Amino acid sequence: MVDFNIPTKGRKGFYVRMRLLNTNNRHGKRNSPHYYYFYRCFKWFVWFFISFYLFISFPPFINSDHSPNSSIKSRLLVEQTTPSSSSSSSSDSFEGLKIYVYDLPAKYNKDWLINKRCKSHLFASEVAIHKALLESDVRTFDPNEADFFFVPVYVSCNFSTINGFPAIGHARTLIPSAINLISSNFPFWNRSRGSDHIFVASHDFGACFHTMENVAIEDGIMENLRGSIILQTFGVKYKHPCQEVENVVIPPYISPESVRLTSKKWPMEGNRDIFAFFRGKMEVNPKNVSGRFYSKAVRTHIWRKYNNDRKFYLKRHRFAGYQSEIARSTFCLCPLGWAPWSPRLVESVALGCVPVIIADGIRLPFDDVVPWRNISLTVAENDVGKLGSILEHVTRTNLSVIQKNLWDPSVRSSLLFNDRIEKGDATWQVIRALVGKLHLAHRRRRVSDQ
Repeated sequence: MVDFNIPTKGRKGFYVRMRLLNTNNRHGKRNSPHYYYFYRCFKWFVWFFISFYLFISFPPFINSDHSPNSSIKSRLLVEQTTPSSSSSSSSDSFEGLKIYVYDLPAKYNKDWLINKRCKSHLFASEVAIHKALLESDVRTFDPNEADFFFVPVYVSCNFSTINGFPAIGHARTLIPSAINLISSNFPFWNRSRGSDHIFVASHDFGACFHTMENVAIEDGIMENLRGSIILQTFGVKYKHPCQEVENVVIPPYISPESVRLTSKKWPMEGNRDIFAFFRGKMEVNPKNVSGRFYSKAVRTHIWRKYNNDRKFYLKRHRFAGYQSEIARSTFCLCPLGWAPWSPRLVESVALGCVPVIIADGIRLPFDDVVPWRNISLTVAENDVGKLGSILEHVTRTNLSVIQKNLWDPSVRSSLLFNDRIEKGDATWQVIRALVGKLHLAHRRRRVSDQ
């Protein structure tokens, strides 16, 4: 019977020595100087063989991949095995992805920052993403090693002096001008026909670059942008001319600092004395230039039905400290406006108020990562008349579960743009989505080659 209590370390060497001793003893050579010489040589030969085997097997010396992607794989290997000094290191998270940021003349971006609202408006993700990429680990100063090219053109920073709203009519001249500039001075746009170039369209109807839907649809997507990647707040699940382009749906911009300040005064798990909250434009049947009802009359129906209901806190006028109202509310209504999306989506999540999404067919930002089904409610536009009973039912059943999911810090982080990329934040999610698009492009290329 084998004794398993005998230490295994060193047993193999012991058996080799005994075998050699016994073999030589049978031949009467145990005490021969030749025997000791042979034993020492044999021992050193074994150690040399093992050391050499380990040396040639070490990964940095293996280079059997001579495919066009071998340099990328080598770069990935170095980045994955070398620790980064940055606290927001993304080399491990983004699989070696590299983005080249064009250094455009100031008229395309910096000049617009004269207006302070440019960096804080709900459309300001175009500024925030640009700033974060400039300080990011994924940025490369060598365009020849870039996977993507970011074109920093600010089109939502031109505010109307009449009503204060963003005026983006200049976008259809500013963007072609930027494309002409980079295609004339760099070979990369013409090489890929712009398919690896990234633009931000952070206003109502995204790649159509107009704030009114009927005009946006009529104008369509600019011809020279149809092959590029658009980061846009606009997204719907049904066929729409303004999203018929490679795109990533991103959240509207909400200042992380304002959220942090509000959260200090109104903790996530504090008293929520407002049952259902909405503050914003709720005029009865306001008409836009196309003659259609604003918000498809959804806000009108909410106002008429619940304005006198004590459980509904509905306000039609602006209030600078309205985030404190969100932090005090259990449910925050997020009805569509001109477009399906709303900044209230982000504000509600960031401040722990359950968003009640009333926008049929909306495609939500980062829906493959953010657990929208577990942190929000979706009410059909035609069911706003039942809103009170729906919210009461949720309160009696699974409200605590929804709030527990909603109050996860990672959920809040994923919808906020920081000045410097933080793991899991909105810009981090954008880059993660680009990694996915790069993988998809490689798979499509392999299929076409076959």
